[in-house]
Amino acid sequence: MNTDIAPDRAPLRAWLPGFFALAAIWGSSFLFIKVGVAELHPVQLTLYRVGAGALTLLIVLAVLRDRLPREPRVWAHLTVVAAFGVAVPFTLFGYGEQRVESMLAGIWNATTPLIVLPLAVLVFRTERLTLRRAIGLGLGFVGVLVVLGVWEGIGGAHFVGQMMCFGAAACYGVSIPYQKRFIAGSTHSGLSLSAAQLLLAAAQLAIVTPFVAGAPPLPTELSLKVVAAVLALGALGTGLAFVINMRNIRVAGASTASTVTYLIPIFAVLIGAVVLDERLNWHQPVGALIVLSGVAVAQGVLGRRTPRPVVGADAPAAPPAPPAPPAPPAPAAPEAEPARR
Repeated sequence: MNTDIAPDRAPLRAWLPGFFALAAIWGSSFLFIKVGVAELHPVQLTLYRVGAGALTLLIVLAVLRDRLPREPRVWAHLTVVAAFGVAVPFTLFGYGEQRVESMLAGIWNATTPLIVLPLAVLVFRTERLTLRRAIGLGLGFVGVLVVLGVWEGIGGAHFVGQMMCFGAAACYGVSIPYQKRFIAGSTHSGLSLSAAQLLLAAAQLAIVTPFVAGAPPLPTELSLKVVAAVLALGALGTGLAFVINMRNIRVAGASTASTVTYLIPIFAVLIGAVVLDERLNWHQPVGALIVLSGVAVAQGVLGRRTPRPVVGADAPAAPPAPPAPPAPPAPAAPEAEPARR
């Protein structure tokens, strides 16, 4: 899971188009969430997108003649990952984007590694805290404060929306080291585990949604743009994005493919500005740059000849988690492949 599975010098033309396509797909997920919550309750939107994603991956499984896991232990662990890596964070991003701009949600998704590392060190014991990582975490925390603009005071619906987006990133921060601790050694393919994870998340949401938001409306009762947004989130952002991500890892290697993390918030900001005419305060993109710099330091991307893998989210996270941007999956997990979210 942690080593490159491609030649060190793959031609750029072999993987760069897919690399940018993946960043664009995951970066645009925040736009589609913004469109979806205009007519759907956040829980209903998550149910529809997860259902579409699960169906897409089941079709891919059938085409590739792969199969779902059979071991009860694997399904038990995937139940936890489905909740913290898919159902809850996807819903929190929906709640958050009822209150904040889609581009700001994309920025908050980039804070996932700041939560992954301390949990991996202190709770799951899958990583060691080094001086370099501690400096990266400190720098990232400063970036979070800058994004919040704490000197202007905190409170109100906008602040609550930002905390919901941060909460979604925190869920990815739990699911990624949990996967590494309990699932990473599985012999099943990433596609198989991801499809199972989405099926479990869909089941969880199907149980909860009627109590929280009522029965979801039929697709025929929704506008065409909302239906398109749901399909894009599920089929495109999870199904196609997963296939592209796996190809990037195979052709360019996990370390190179994982750097898509740094492009996702850039695409989220650009798409939000162009399509929705959103605007940010000066300190939010500045804080995002500081956060990404902290992530790069903590993950060893800066100051190393061979970058360490970085996982992106909102992205379902990465194998064994599905790419789930805001998704993800997804987020940078220490020593893991890209995802979230």
